[in-house]
Amino acid sequence: MPLVIETHKWGPVTIIDLSGRITLGEGTGMLRDAVRKSLDAGDRNIVLNLADVSYVDSAGLGELVGSFTSVTHAGGRLKLLKLQAKMIDLMQVTKLHTVFEVYESEADCVKSFGV
Repeated sequence: MPLVIETHKWGPVTIIDLSGRITLGEGTGMLRDAVRKSLDAGDRNIVLNLADVSYVDSAGLGELVGSFTSVTHAGGRLKLLKLQAKMIDLMQVTKLHTVFEVYESEADCVKSFGV
């Protein structure tokens, strides 16, 4: 299933809902474009909702890290929401759980920005 991206706002927080696969090629490019579009619009509090992401390959994982770096360098914060079990395992194996803040509840995630 190709990656589908929808964006919505919760106050000053932009939530990017991802559905499908984040893989080399179109998936990683779409994610990069969505984050860049949010940053270009002045958004600095960004959440990637991964609840409906079925698969992430190494390029997709790299794009998540790249998105984190882009947002951080722009003076913002990027957090992850609703990881699937496979994604949680991947984050632990790669030690990325020490980089990303991960939340199970959209309300808790938005609240964590303190805005």
